[in-house]
Amino acid sequence: MQLDTLNKFSATTLALHWIVGLTMIILLAVGIFMVETETFSLYPWHKSFGVLIILVVVPRVFWRIKNGWPSPVSEYSKVEQLLAKIVHYVLILGTLLMPLSGFLMSSLGGNGVEVLGLELVARNPDPEDTSKVIPHNETLGSFFHAAHHWVGYLLVAAVVLHVVGALKHHVIDKDGSLNRMLGSRVETFRD
Repeated sequence: MQLDTLNKFSATTLALHWIVGLTMIILLAVGIFMVETETFSLYPWHKSFGVLIILVVVPRVFWRIKNGWPSPVSEYSKVEQLLAKIVHYVLILGTLLMPLSGFLMSSLGGNGVEVLGLELVARNPDPEDTSKVIPHNETLGSFFHAAHHWVGYLLVAAVVLHVVGALKHHVIDKDGSLNRMLGSRVETFRD
């Protein structure tokens, strides 16, 4: 086993990590707030940034698939390695599934999708009561609504575990993981 300097972790990777991470945290918080308080005025902003984040998430997912995850900075137990792998996969898949399920829920449900006022999918108003909509596909719209809901809560749990894990590595292990997430070069552990 040897230590080697991490070369793949570039400024672009860090930027993608933080842009996606912070945007998803804000969108999750706003989404939960909207549902709990029925603050419908925030939906256009939520949808707009949900669609726009796809433009950053998709390249990040492809980059991660091509390059894999960074090597650990220290040796960890098998359980900790497994938990980290699960959390990282939930995060990467969740950041892709959340905006896609939201887009499909809204468009198939007849609510339409706009991005900063630009209509991507038209709203399908009920001719008898224009304050209501007619779903384009009620079954699929409901499926993606449920997916958006449950993936959202799964993503919240994964974000919490990710933050707790980063803090554990920084405060207890003092291994440099958080420093690497903030842009410092750190020696990594290799088998």
